[in-house]
Formats: sequence, C-alpha cells, structure tokens
Amino acid sequence: MTDIAPTLRSPSGFDLTPPDEAERARLEADLSPEEKRVLLAHGTEAPFCGTLLGEKRPGVFCCRECGLPLFRTGTKFESGTGWPSFTEPVDQTHVQAVTDRSHGMTRTETRCARCGSHQGHVFPDGPPPSGLRYCINSVALAFVPEGEALPDPMGRGDGAA
Repeated sequence: MTDIAPTLRSPSGFDLTPPDEAERARLEADLSPEEKRVLLAHGTEAPFCGTLLGEKRPGVFCCRECGLPLFRTGTKFESGTGWPSFTEPVDQTHVQAVTDRSHGMTRTETRCARCGSHQGHVFPDGPPPSGLRYCINSVALAFVPEGEALPDPMGRGDGAA
C-alpha cells in the first residue's frame, strides 16, 4: 500500500492532480487583488478592459493560477462581447463546467479542472464547428507564445506551447 495518490492525466497528457493545501496557498499568494477577485471569488472583469482581448499571436492561453493550458489562439474569435472568446478548450478535460445560478439566471461557469479557479462562462451561441462561446476573463489567463515554455508554478513539467 502507498500513501502517494495516483497522478490524474488528461488525454493530452497534462497532470490534472489538484494542488495540495500548501501548493494552493503558494499559488494564491502570487495573485494580484484583481486576479484573486476573479479567480477565487468568481468575479468578472469589466468588458473591453482585459489585456488579452486583442491577443492574436499563435500560442496558448493558460490558467493564471496553476498554468494548465486551457485555450489555443486558433480557437479564439471576436465575439463583440468585450471578453476573449474561444470555440473550444485545448482539451475538454482541462475545463470544468459548473451550473451557476447567481445573479437571477442560470449559466454554465467554466473553471480550471486542475485548480478549480473561475475562468468565465460558456454559452451556446458561438460559431461553428462547436457552436460554443467560452467567454473568459483576461485576468484569469496567462498567454504563452508558441514555442515558449508553459508556466509551471506547480513544478509539473508540462512542456511548451
């Protein structure tokens, strides 16, 4: 018998094991007040203010808290909503869908599947091929240009964009 938990891997090979308490405290200590408000308290940044709204370079958008790759530039589109929008995640297992009944409506919240941080919401009004619009807060993401090392704040060795 072992005390070591098995590693959870996504189909694309990324470690989805949630951070332990010490890792989570370290990750959260590195966040700005605005990042904490959005990622940890399920907030929303103001529309048309996010730093990644106009980002068009080839690359990957990763979770700001834990570094898990969530979306690729090739799936990003201009939705006119004021937030970065994507048609699909890097890997379906990287984004968790949670029913959100806040603010008097029912929506589908998106969270990072590894650390559970709030990313935004997904709506069924996107373009083909998925018909989905992942509406994501810029502050919840870290952009990594193609070919550069992915953020690895948990020391998981997950590779390059």
